[in-house]
Amino acid sequence: MPRAGLTPDLLVEAAADLADEAGFDHVTLSALARRFGVKDASLYSHVKNIHDLRTRLALYAGAEMIDRIALAVAGRAGKEALAAFAGAYREYALQHPGRYAATQIPMDQTLVAEAPSFRRTADITYGMLRAYGLEEPDLTDAVRLLRSTFHGYCALEAGGGFGAPRDVQRSWDKAIDALHAALTHWPRDE
Repeated sequence: MPRAGLTPDLLVEAAADLADEAGFDHVTLSALARRFGVKDASLYSHVKNIHDLRTRLALYAGAEMIDRIALAVAGRAGKEALAAFAGAYREYALQHPGRYAATQIPMDQTLVAEAPSFRRTADITYGMLRAYGLEEPDLTDAVRLLRSTFHGYCALEAGGGFGAPRDVQRSWDKAIDALHAALTHWPRDE
């Protein structure tokens, strides 16, 4: 029988907090059970297993992240939208490292197709890129370029990988300038 007060949503929120505090790899059913003062087995009334919990956490964090990005890009286009999108992405990744790590796990493509947050992410990202006049298959390629650039930069920054004396924000701004130039002059198939 489910413990009074515990719900799948409450477990996911607690898992998100735990991920930010201890790291995504430390999100376990045992750690959550300790947080709630219950036995591990009582959590199985709310989630199937650790994979289910981590998948729910990934969806939760992805929805949080795209909500922030959507607010940042609203009413903007071109380079201004790109910079707002990138800034919101980076801010979320750095402020919520465990939740951000959850957004990077491989997901079942059936689940991805059904999740409203994934559709919203695609709509906002592709909408921002359409201001550059991109259509498929270039849109997919551009999304991959942005994601790999943003993720790589955030991973290096979070890990202290930019040890040079140059200001990290200035380098970020230059990266956005370079991405804008690349998107503006995207190589098109003849």
